[in-house]
Amino acid sequence: MGKKGKREKKGKGAEKTAAKMERKVSRRAKKEEEDLEALIAEFQSLDAKKTQVIESSCPPPSPRLNGSLSAHPEKDELILFGGEYFNGQKTYLYNELYVYNIRKNSWSKVEIPNPPPRRCAHQAAVVPTAGGQLWVFGGEFASPNGEQFYHYKDLWVLHLATKTWEQIKASGGPSGRSGHRMVACKRQLMIFGGFHESARDYIYYNDVYAFNLESFTWSKLAPSGIGPAPRSGCQMATTPEGNIIIYGGYSKQRIKKDVDKGTLHTDMFLLKTEGAGKEEDKWAWSRLNPSGVKPTPRSGFSVAVGPNNRSLLFGGVHDEEEEESIEGDFFNDIYFYDIGKNRWFPGQLKGPKSEKRKRRRGRQAEAEGAGDEEMEKQPPQGPVEIVKEVVGEDGTVMTIKQVISGAAEEKERSESEEDEEDGALGQQVEPCPRSNAMLTVKHGVLYVYGGMFEVGDRQFTLSDLYSIDLHKMEEWKVLVEMDPKAQEWLEESESDEEDDDMEGAEGGEEEEESSEEESEDEGGEEQHPSVQPDEKHVDYLSRTEQYWIKLARTNMGPDAKEKKVVKVAHAMAKTFYEDSV
Repeated sequence: MGKKGKREKKGKGAEKTAAKMERKVSRRAKKEEEDLEALIAEFQSLDAKKTQVIESSCPPPSPRLNGSLSAHPEKDELILFGGEYFNGQKTYLYNELYVYNIRKNSWSKVEIPNPPPRRCAHQAAVVPTAGGQLWVFGGEFASPNGEQFYHYKDLWVLHLATKTWEQIKASGGPSGRSGHRMVACKRQLMIFGGFHESARDYIYYNDVYAFNLESFTWSKLAPSGIGPAPRSGCQMATTPEGNIIIYGGYSKQRIKKDVDKGTLHTDMFLLKTEGAGKEEDKWAWSRLNPSGVKPTPRSGFSVAVGPNNRSLLFGGVHDEEEEESIEGDFFNDIYFYDIGKNRWFPGQLKGPKSEKRKRRRGRQAEAEGAGDEEMEKQPPQGPVEIVKEVVGEDGTVMTIKQVISGAAEEKERSESEEDEEDGALGQQVEPCPRSNAMLTVKHGVLYVYGGMFEVGDRQFTLSDLYSIDLHKMEEWKVLVEMDPKAQEWLEESESDEEDDDMEGAEGGEEEEESSEEESEDEGGEEQHPSVQPDEKHVDYLSRTEQYWIKLARTNMGPDAKEKKVVKVAHAMAKTFYEDSV
């Protein structure tokens, strides 16, 4: 009895501390949010001028991250809403609605009167009711300079059949937040976690709310047992029985003044209904200890529900936090969680059956027949770090690191050598590593759109679209390629003091277009005077070889082999030359 009383007292103390912290954050954030509320209201007044639905064909959406990608419940369509973009100086927020037609591989933009305000890091869930509904909750709006934040607590529904937005006003819902998770589960929307941040304070949540899709009412759950610590960006999935699974996530806490410590969570929990139908309002937390190969620690991963009672996560980033800087390793791998077996396993690509594979087997047989003694003497290779380079239009090098087994490294090297010999055969397509991408599954096919990765102080926001059949797991297909020339990055020293803050927060479509036109008018010759369209590629390489070798060695580190450095340098120079001319 004594121990139980101590536990209850400790639990109540933690609740009081959390409530005190939330009141503190709320007070300090009030003025900031009031300022941003006026800006948001102005944007909404502009949106209110739209009086009819306009649907038009369009090119793929501009680069963005932290939006939502959802599969239409009745049509072969994907629905993209919201998101953000940062170009080094300004933060752009969106409330645009795009529809991707899977069969036609085409995009359309749908303008609907009175949409939700611009936002990112929200959550969306689709239900099949009345021809399909897209529910959107929460998220955040940031000032153009990225220093002030407004966290939404509004709930919206898009009626897909009639193409109308409706705001649902019901009391008792969660406080304003972003980075939370929401799933549809047995005629309810279940919401867990997230965070609220102001310029000086922040708080992470581990509360659970349910919104009843029949009565349109909120209820806050009070589960028994020990649940997850407060966090955002976790994986949230439902079981066939109507239970909830939580995995991973990220949180940070202040360890001293102006010093925060981030935590990557790797634990897993089950939120289960107690009773047999009569006590569905009672829930209990329990810890899960899954078997198999678990995902490596990371944040910013994207989640979706796959076929065969499996949930999955894709990508993310593992940040090495130093006192003055953060270096991140980005991922492009897939991990599946089998809900029925309580087991993790990595998604392994099988590769397509092709003539290339047959040729490889033939050459391997020849090599074995010749008795390659050197290969027999080589010891088994350990894990190897592979460094891949992508070069932006301005020559900035994007370093992508992947750790693979020795056997996989040998396979990749042999395939690369074959590609060089065959000429016409290219490398296998795959999305570049990224975090905060948009993810959804339709007919057993996973779709990945956008996201971002960082190189030093520069952020690259993506606008590509990839797909992979989760039943076959043979190969990635690129549906929309990344355009290196769409990567805009403005250094702080280039800032224009007369920039209009409102235009930046609004989304800046016209500004982006005019910027691209000016760039094209100026021409590549002025930006890169050493590159002339009529010069031969080999001449360009010879003239700039030492520059690219130095750049490659800087990014690959002092331990990189000279032969590999030269090879990477030539690839970088070739990419830069071809993009420039």
